[in-house]
Amino acid sequence: MRSSNPVFSRRGFSRDNGGYAGFDAQHQQAGTNPYATNPYATDPTTGMPQAPARTNAMTMDDVVSRTAMTLGTLIVTATLSWVLLPVDPANLNKSYAIGIGAALVAFVFAMIQSFKQKASPGLILAYAAFEGVFLGVISAATSTYFGAGVVIQAVLGTMCVFAAVLFSYKMGWIRVTRRFYGFVMAAALGFILLMLANTLFAVFGGGDGLGFRSGGLGLLFGAIGVILGACFLALDFKQVEDGVTYGAPREEAWLAAFGLTMTLVWIYIEMLRIFQILSGDD
Repeated sequence: MRSSNPVFSRRGFSRDNGGYAGFDAQHQQAGTNPYATNPYATDPTTGMPQAPARTNAMTMDDVVSRTAMTLGTLIVTATLSWVLLPVDPANLNKSYAIGIGAALVAFVFAMIQSFKQKASPGLILAYAAFEGVFLGVISAATSTYFGAGVVIQAVLGTMCVFAAVLFSYKMGWIRVTRRFYGFVMAAALGFILLMLANTLFAVFGGGDGLGFRSGGLGLLFGAIGVILGACFLALDFKQVEDGVTYGAPREEAWLAAFGLTMTLVWIYIEMLRIFQILSGDD
């Protein structure tokens, strides 16, 4: 089974019919642990290492530290862009142009990393830095024109979704299966296509496009976006768990951080849209 994000998918991080994680086809054996050829991997039947642990195997601490570095970079640049890029009426268009440009650069870096065969910490941190500029601009504009409380609500909402999905996953209430993966990916594809169509109609037709990002429909599709983000988190948690359990290389921790950061950005943007609409209805 392929991962929810393009990073793991490109790397071949997948689960075979037996439900285990792997990184390339030569290690995958149907119905068996694809790390069986690795003498240092954990024995899935006993839970004990088959041989002394490798020094370069990914651990949960690696994932946490890399994720903290990636999110920390994003938060720093978001804060700087909030402070340094004014969003008053005289400068709003200029700041928006810089923010959109930064978002496009971040997208390019994300695509380059997705198609690389190895994790590149520099690319991942550069993605986070430029993504932070974009988030800082739109957050500052939201705070200025909708109220500071909207940004705080979006941040708290994102944190609550992360905590709720993590708790539910650890409690076993969310089970990541092949069917779950297929449903999430199909729903995400349909959602992205609808949002793309709405954007194109807004750009060329003016107004709110098809109306999917405003009013009642905006709230509905914002909620769907948050739910999809929560599903992506569950898929990411499963990939991290499998990677740690079955001896993934340490460099995969950077890809885990990359995937988690992209998912959290997705959820935050959807939360921001929801609270913008609710604030506008007051």
